[in-house]
Amino acid sequence: MTSGNSTAAETASLASEASTLLDGSVISTVPDRHGFLGGAQYSPEPRQGPPAETVLRRERKWLKMLSQWNFYMDTNYRKVKERCRKGIPQSVRPRAWLYLCGGKVSLEKHPHKYEDCLKVEGDPKCIEDIKKDIHRQFPLHEMFSSEDKPGQQELFNVLKAYTVHFPDIGYCQAQAPVAAFLLMHMPAPQAFWCLVSISNKYLEDYYSPSMDVVQRDGLILQGLLKKVCPPVYRHLKKVNAEPMFYCTEWFLCAFTRTLPWDTLLRIWDIFLCEGVKVLFKTSLVILIGCLGTPKSRKMCPGLCETLARIRNPPESILAEENLIYNVNRLDITERDFQEQHQKQTKRIRIDKANAKAAADGKLR
Repeated sequence: MTSGNSTAAETASLASEASTLLDGSVISTVPDRHGFLGGAQYSPEPRQGPPAETVLRRERKWLKMLSQWNFYMDTNYRKVKERCRKGIPQSVRPRAWLYLCGGKVSLEKHPHKYEDCLKVEGDPKCIEDIKKDIHRQFPLHEMFSSEDKPGQQELFNVLKAYTVHFPDIGYCQAQAPVAAFLLMHMPAPQAFWCLVSISNKYLEDYYSPSMDVVQRDGLILQGLLKKVCPPVYRHLKKVNAEPMFYCTEWFLCAFTRTLPWDTLLRIWDIFLCEGVKVLFKTSLVILIGCLGTPKSRKMCPGLCETLARIRNPPESILAEENLIYNVNRLDITERDFQEQHQKQTKRIRIDKANAKAAADGKLR
């Protein structure tokens, strides 16, 4: 009996060393391979990636390509795109991301800008808002789990530097998870320039207070969905699920709050190479995966059930190989994007003109 109690005590002791409770959830004290201690992004199992020899071969190809970057981008972009779709090796991913988004060019052009921005006092309102948000970004990641960890201070610095560099834009909450995600992969000055590029080029005008561009892109997403999967489009219309109900966080945070970590890394490999259309394709794959069958739509008879399923997709839909395969095979052309862009831009312009005319009429 004593021996049994002793064994149980030893087992309990070992378990307490490996995990603890936080808000009723078991949180590991040993981070996974991405630095997470728990939560939706936690990956306790080793990733079943390509064989070691394949990874080594890809690393060599990427190192050669990075050493001749301008040549490849100017004359063989197809090869860059192909290799991004296969997945960038983890060992070269931070450097590749910096090159892909144009952050490397900005860093070399303005080598001291980041440090100079940190010396400026900054807008008090922006500083206050940033401080409120810091602790909310990936609290179960080892870099950001407490105030004494370096991640929170680095995140504050990167976001503050952005507001100093672009005072007319200021700070938007959705930039925080993007900046934190970048900081997990590269030093703060590089993360800053990647954030600048993503905010000002990839997600241009997404972080303006009006959110007009996000609304337009939600309508573009709806138009593309109508083309590739009319039954899902009709279901969303039937239950009055407006695009802004489900795609706002996807677009603003570039899926950093949505996808499993291994899937997210692969999507970002493609996103930084091919641009914002990758966010549309990813959104479409999730929508079709969640509601693409008669059975799945029958399970979601109303708005609440539909949004609950879209916001919490089955794991199989978001699994790395499945989602990447479906994103790459989705049949949407550049012309499809352009047509929807023109159509929805015109629609919003007409709606605004009608609203203004109606308001003027009431004033009279």
